[in-house]
Amino acid sequence: MSEILILNGRLIDPANRVDAPRDLLLRDGRVAAIETPGAFGGVQAAETIDATGLVVAPGLIDVHVHLREPGQTYKETIATGTAAAAAGGYTTVVAMPNTVPVNDTVAKLEWMLDAQRGSLVKLFAMPAATVGSMGEDLTDFEALRAAGAVGFTDDGKPVLEDRVMRAALVAAARAEVPVSQHAEDTRLTGGCSMNAGPLAFRLGLRGMPVEAEARIVERDIQLLREIERTEGLRPHLHVQHVSTARAIDAIRKAKREGLHVTCEIAPHHFALNEEAVGDYDTHAKMNPPLRAEADRAKMVEALLDGTADCIATDHAPHAAFEKRQEFERAPNGITGLETALGLALRVLHRDHGLPLPRIFELMSTSPAAIASLAGRGALGAGHFADVVLFEADAEWTFDASQSRSKSRNTPFDGAPMLGQVRYTIFEGRIVYRA
Repeated sequence: MSEILILNGRLIDPANRVDAPRDLLLRDGRVAAIETPGAFGGVQAAETIDATGLVVAPGLIDVHVHLREPGQTYKETIATGTAAAAAGGYTTVVAMPNTVPVNDTVAKLEWMLDAQRGSLVKLFAMPAATVGSMGEDLTDFEALRAAGAVGFTDDGKPVLEDRVMRAALVAAARAEVPVSQHAEDTRLTGGCSMNAGPLAFRLGLRGMPVEAEARIVERDIQLLREIERTEGLRPHLHVQHVSTARAIDAIRKAKREGLHVTCEIAPHHFALNEEAVGDYDTHAKMNPPLRAEADRAKMVEALLDGTADCIATDHAPHAAFEKRQEFERAPNGITGLETALGLALRVLHRDHGLPLPRIFELMSTSPAAIASLAGRGALGAGHFADVVLFEADAEWTFDASQSRSKSRNTPFDGAPMLGQVRYTIFEGRIVYRA
């Protein structure tokens, strides 16, 4: 029997409305007991962690990561990507399907989730919504759900055709999982590489208009209304990496109507604006792009007022040679698993006063609910022993050269962070120790 005692920490568990000094006993991969400090005086454990001065919280959950395996293991593998996740305090990640080949069958899903891939944390996946992510024929939602799919997405590409997206929402509703949509009307973004506006004009780059994101969000919300009215179903639409005020406004309105819409915001979209592109810095190139300051401020507002449901990294590793190209040719995406908590604590908690329990609601409790991950995102007795221990007031600087990811494509190299992870425990095993 494996046991870990965590003593003298400040337990923050939004799901159980706990923010108080507590001691935890972890046994055989589960939370065995939670008591007031000193109650475990006679208990002997294989390891005892003195958490004095540390916050003890449910392990972070990311519903949007790219692990590049199979097919692009020169960028990342499941083993290296989940090692980066553990270093960032994550105990659960959900992999996107844009691998090579695309994860769109039961055999590919089972291969990805096999223990032989060497994941250090719990790995789930959202397979493709359409075959090959080509936006035409739906994959076998029923069979994929039975094999462990926690949602469906063509991430990296939108489900562009109305009839296909409608069919996907209906099929996902019957499978009781979300459709996670990359909201981009690609008819408006061909050849574009950054946000549309004066900066793009000055740099001589074609810009992505905010309408490209907003139109797809608005279209999808209208489809939810129609399906509820005509099919008697309540589909779950999850909007990925929202970056514009117009899209957030549409989501806020849909929530008020009672539609089942959730959304995520990436750390780079609340921490940076388009000015980070600077002198054609490809580490600041992603899709959706960094937006104008007014949009960035709206992302912060949405996280503060509860419109945004979770924070997701969109961890997207690329090799150095790929980013070392002309801005328009370089691939979109940045790494994010090791910097997400530090940015959330610095920008949202310190600079904007968002309470720590709300941070963990956004980064653990709510992601678990979005993907229906039973037993995760909380630390009640019987839950999985997925725990992060961190020093909330610790200031530090991210050094990309020390990243556990295979790739170093981040605009946050040398950036100040707040809150340093000391331990990450996954199902009762210490998978990261500072």
